[in-house]
Amino acid sequence: MTEEQSPQIDNARSLRRNSTNAEKLLWKHLRMRQIGDYKFRRQQPIGTYIVDLVCQDKKLIVELDGGQHSEQVDYDERRTAWLQSIGYRVLRFWNHEVLAAPEAVLAKILAELEKD
Repeated sequence: MTEEQSPQIDNARSLRRNSTNAEKLLWKHLRMRQIGDYKFRRQQPIGTYIVDLVCQDKKLIVELDGGQHSEQVDYDERRTAWLQSIGYRVLRFWNHEVLAAPEAVLAKILAELEKD
């Protein structure tokens, strides 16, 4: 990396340091290939966006949404459409969904990873 890093990389690092409880819980189960031996990265830049979690090998993005996302539906739809246009599949879960039923969320993620 050059001495002058991009603001996007700095922003991704900041997001990693300031994860929500839902992100921390899900990352605990996805890191180090714990689910189906699939590698995930968190707070990863893709184009001009930073996605919450991504499995590059399967082109699967997992987004966790808090209450603020109910106020930015149009932005999220444009973002998802662009990510899909470059070949990614996008799964979205509400934070409360992850916190209340992490096993169900993990099962949905694994099922999507194993599609093909």
